[in-house]
Amino acid sequence: MDKLFYYNKSIELLEQIKLLPRKPRLLLHVCCGPCSAWPLMFLNPYFDITIYYNNSNIYPSEEYYRRLNEMKMFVDRLNEDSNMYIKYIIPNYDEEEYSKKLSIYKDAREGGERCFLCYRLRLEEAYEYAVNNEFEYITTVMTVSSQKNSIKLNEIGIELQEKYPSCKYFVSDFKKKQGTEIGRKISNSYGLYRQQYCGCRYSYFEYLKRINDMK
Repeated sequence: MDKLFYYNKSIELLEQIKLLPRKPRLLLHVCCGPCSAWPLMFLNPYFDITIYYNNSNIYPSEEYYRRLNEMKMFVDRLNEDSNMYIKYIIPNYDEEEYSKKLSIYKDAREGGERCFLCYRLRLEEAYEYAVNNEFEYITTVMTVSSQKNSIKLNEIGIELQEKYPSCKYFVSDFKKKQGTEIGRKISNSYGLYRQQYCGCRYSYFEYLKRINDMK
């Protein structure tokens, strides 16, 4: 598959969406403030955006709330600075129960089956919320990260659209066309905290091991 396939597809979809008489409602899964920076700027002209911050994967709880508070601060300031009206939904946080689901792949390498399951769990939870609340589109900011598998994320999103056909999955690859670099500049301008590991307890302990090995 061409490396620009999903990016080009997203541009085609936006060309169609901008012809609509109003902005469609989009539920945007966000994992953290920095990763949301460019996707929000990219999507805002076309969609009425509501963020869905369902990230029970994040461990420990202090890290979860730090990322949550950074995201809220960023969105509130972005709304004020750029005359946007982005809303956010914060579902319940339950890392212990979530980690039980990931534990079947606790020994998997970072970026492998454990991460793919994590993508699916969060995207399906968000999809269910989108359908139950009559959103027309859904997507995730995670394709902006060079550490995330954009092909897999889009495959999962397309599969979920087949299961929940009343809500369309917006395919994306936000890292393309220097999206990652643009997002980094935006997040730096707002002084956002940038985490040092992906999120789950398994990636957290791998991070601690890397730090220890460097000593």
